[in-house]
Amino acid sequence: MPLAIFDLDNTLIAGDSDYLWGRYLIERGVVDGDAYEAANQRFYEDYREGRLDIAAFLRFALRPLREHSLADLLAWRAEFVERFIDPIMLPAADALIERHRDAGDTLLIVTATNAFVTAPIAERLGIAHLIATEPELVDGRYTGEVIGMPAFRDGKVERLRAWLEGRDESLAGSHFYSDSINDVPLLEQVEHPVAVDPDERLSALATARGWPILSLRDG
Repeated sequence: MPLAIFDLDNTLIAGDSDYLWGRYLIERGVVDGDAYEAANQRFYEDYREGRLDIAAFLRFALRPLREHSLADLLAWRAEFVERFIDPIMLPAADALIERHRDAGDTLLIVTATNAFVTAPIAERLGIAHLIATEPELVDGRYTGEVIGMPAFRDGKVERLRAWLEGRDESLAGSHFYSDSINDVPLLEQVEHPVAVDPDERLSALATARGWPILSLRDG
């Protein structure tokens, strides 16, 4: 069956779950507000500009997971999804997913955002397959380290290839939907790359290469 691959943040949802998780932690008083907000904003801008230092970002983003119990983290995550994610779900994204589901395609999210944050969002979207950056969990606590390669830029391609190995799947007939210039390596691998509400540089590249440009935002 052909693959329908989706980026998550600012593609299937109208915001960035990694950034919003940071905002939630600030509001909850879990992290130091001013310092964390400044770093969170800086990393988000670096990502948008295509210059993110992924190792430095993950040290920052996974530290709250390391510093708190799994029970607290799970309770906070449930509140986060309800308050910050549910309001930015996109009906048009649901419709796109359902079109691919009805066509018999295999649905897959590939996202740089860590799996702790993104797993319940993928579940809400009804997508069973998720490739995300994997935070290490040892004896019921997160260590702040990453298992394997982060699913970022070329890492998305490598993680996808590893996922395909041993499965009855290929990239024949595949689609990939993304908003970000960071996802060009994977967009170049599929038969049907689609720019979704793209950033300025991806929009220009998509236009130059004749890739479809799609909006899933209301209005």
